[in-house]
Amino acid sequence: QVQLVESGGGLVQAGGSLRLSCAASGIIFSINAMGWYRQAPGKERELVAAISSVGSTNYADSVKGRFTISRVDAKNTVYLQMNSLKPEDTAVYYCSARGTTGWGKSFDSWGQGTQVTVTS
Repeated sequence: QVQLVESGGGLVQAGGSLRLSCAASGIIFSINAMGWYRQAPGKERELVAAISSVGSTNYADSVKGRFTISRVDAKNTVYLQMNSLKPEDTAVYYCSARGTTGWGKSFDSWGQGTQVTVTS
């Protein structure tokens, strides 16, 4: 079983920055895609950013140029640097990871979520 633990959320004023981290633990052979999603009250969960095993990235149009996703495979960790934050970025942010366990089984895991609140 692969678990993801997020950290770094909080309260920030508009225009500020936050950095989210998500570390995967367990018997992991490899991690393919890693990503960040968010869900605002009354809205569906949406993809914010994703990164492949070779470093290819994909961003939601609403965060392009402001957010940067990165990963450190040696730490099984994915980061989301969020700059120029806006009130509409307020949401619970979830990380996700897909890969293969050390037992040879595929996994698709989610973190518990971390709250990001941006005040105007």
